[in-house]
Amino acid sequence: MEPPGKPVRLIAAACRNMGIGKDGRLPWDLPSEFRFLLDTISAVSSPGKRNLLVWGKVCWFSCPQEAFPIPNTLHAVLSRTLRCAPEGAHYLCPDFRSAVDLVSESPLKDVVETVWVLGGTSVYRDALQHPWCDLIYLTDVMEEFDCDVFFPPFDRSLYKLQEGFHGVPGDTQEENGIKFKFQVFKKS
Repeated sequence: MEPPGKPVRLIAAACRNMGIGKDGRLPWDLPSEFRFLLDTISAVSSPGKRNLLVWGKVCWFSCPQEAFPIPNTLHAVLSRTLRCAPEGAHYLCPDFRSAVDLVSESPLKDVVETVWVLGGTSVYRDALQHPWCDLIYLTDVMEEFDCDVFFPPFDRSLYKLQEGFHGVPGDTQEENGIKFKFQVFKKS
């Protein structure tokens, strides 16, 4: 067993068929849900601290540019084909493990609080296998959308849905005619 490291947390919104994207974009328009994501991944305990955001290459390039800069964050983009970190990213890593290893060493060891995984499917799948993965923030978009990217299945006997999780609205929300609910699954 590895020594305890920085918490690894996943965050996504998925519709009824667990779809998370279509043609490199979100298939729904839920600005308040996206604001919740941004607020969650940028929250730190004190000034000077940062969170490391881990993005697959397609996910990085599909994020709306108006979302940047994201306060209190550093960005690691995963790719085996890029030669250097894309503009706005701080690190280029060949795989998920390499990104997590960044926070085990100085200078990031004392700066980074949490590793947030923002997708896509294979990055989520790798993160779910990591021993430090403890939480999944998974917004339930209560409709079915045509998607070509999906959140991977995860063991719901290992990750339990939490009721009344600190800082997470518990009631069903609605925006642009679409109902959704914020959910957090905690590793037991």
